[in-house]
Amino acid sequence: MRRKRKSLLKRNRGDDVDLIIHSITNASGLSEPFATMVLKRLESFGYTVTQDDTWLIGFSMQKVENSIRNDCNVDEIPDGLMHIAVDMTVGAFLYAKKQSGRLSIGDLDFSSAVSSIKEGDTQVNFGSGGSDGEKLDALINYLLTYGRGEFACYRQIRW
Repeated sequence: MRRKRKSLLKRNRGDDVDLIIHSITNASGLSEPFATMVLKRLESFGYTVTQDDTWLIGFSMQKVENSIRNDCNVDEIPDGLMHIAVDMTVGAFLYAKKQSGRLSIGDLDFSSAVSSIKEGDTQVNFGSGGSDGEKLDALINYLLTYGRGEFACYRQIRW
């Protein structure tokens, strides 16, 4: 049974949302707009962010930032990779929550999920025939891997 919780982002950026964003940006060192995009992306999947999630979201943001910076040999995430960084952060967060057993699949909304995405040789199916667990695994895999090919556009040579 799906619990009805009032979304923090749907409220007028009250104290709760500001506190969560402040906590995330302090934990990660990344900008407030980036944290806001991550929260909105999580909400788009039906996940309601709580104060307990702030450390793990901040950790996921740092992990993704370091990965992109190391792969591209740059000092900060290029603007052109920001949307990929948001998806990778959401994927890393959902993966960590799932692996720790603290993610309730019932809290996520798969009703509006795309049935499949094909880009080049890669195809991801979120088909309606699979269980919610399979859909979640496919979604997390997509979020973690989509856009890695774009890193090459921003890669700098190491000396």
